Amino acid sequence: MTLETEAQGSAHPHHRHGWWWKTLLGGFLLWVVTIIVTIATQNTNLVPTIILIGSFLVPFTVVLFVIERVTGTISTMQLVTAFFVGGVLGVLGASLLESDLRPGAGLYLLVGFAEELVKGVLLVVVGWRVRPKTARQGALLGATVGAGFSAFESAGYAFNAAITIRGIDLSSLLQTEVARAVLSPVGHVLWTAILGSVLFGVAHGRPRFRWAWQILVAYVVVAVLHGLWDSNSTISTLLAFVLTGTPFSAAQDGYVPSSLAGVVTSLYIAGLAVVSVIGVAVLVGVLLHYRRRARRIDARQLAQLGTWAGSPPPHPLR
Repeated sequence: MTLETEAQGSAHPHHRHGWWWKTLLGGFLLWVVTIIVTIATQNTNLVPTIILIGSFLVPFTVVLFVIERVTGTISTMQLVTAFFVGGVLGVLGASLLESDLRPGAGLYLLVGFAEELVKGVLLVVVGWRVRPKTARQGALLGATVGAGFSAFESAGYAFNAAITIRGIDLSSLLQTEVARAVLSPVGHVLWTAILGSVLFGVAHGRPRFRWAWQILVAYVVVAVLHGLWDSNSTISTLLAFVLTGTPFSAAQDGYVPSSLAGVVTSLYIAGLAVVSVIGVAVLVGVLLHYRRRARRIDARQLAQLGTWAGSPPPHPLR
């Protein structure tokens, strides 16, 4: 039995039950009902419930998606632990690394390198004893760690959006949650999935991780994609001025003129789409590369076994 077959054969009995989309649908309905009740009763005690459901629904759905597809020695409890512990430690570690960063042209790029480093370290810790190590396993586990990071980070952004000097701004809170929920699968989840697929793919067939230059390349790639994603608002604003021939002096107290708002929004959406497509293409390419590589390794092992099996038996001792 090859490693690939062994990985497929050790699937958990609860695979393919569709709990991820059922949870997504049910959670969305609960979120909507909570919003309606909050507006109807003006009960601000329900605001934390809106934040928690809105911030965790999509990322936790990713975990359920992974649970239904993961194989090998990863248990459901390990995945849930990776989601919560990885998420908490991830945002704490990133906050410490980013505390001394100063605004500048390279700020978002530095943030990308800092956050992907923290998630990468957590991925190594969580996946240390995972068997078998394959690129697919790494992508799934990486998506789980990224989802945890995304959930706790989104909760922070939602809280900041809700609290204003005028009180609780429910409209701003909901806009923030919807935007981050829609984009979360192609944000932290995607970046860490790419890094995990390379980290585990390099270690294919081995009980422990091993170092290879591909890991460093993957880290740089996801950090740059992360930086481009975060800086897309600035890039789209600058492009709007350049493409329309509008002088930068037309900016009003640092704000974009109303005449450019539509152009900026279109460029922002296009920029996110481009970065997302690049990220998905990189992930698919990495998974296909390591799948072919794993098949070559397994075929070589089978050939060696076949050669040994076809050799003449050793001469008996006389």
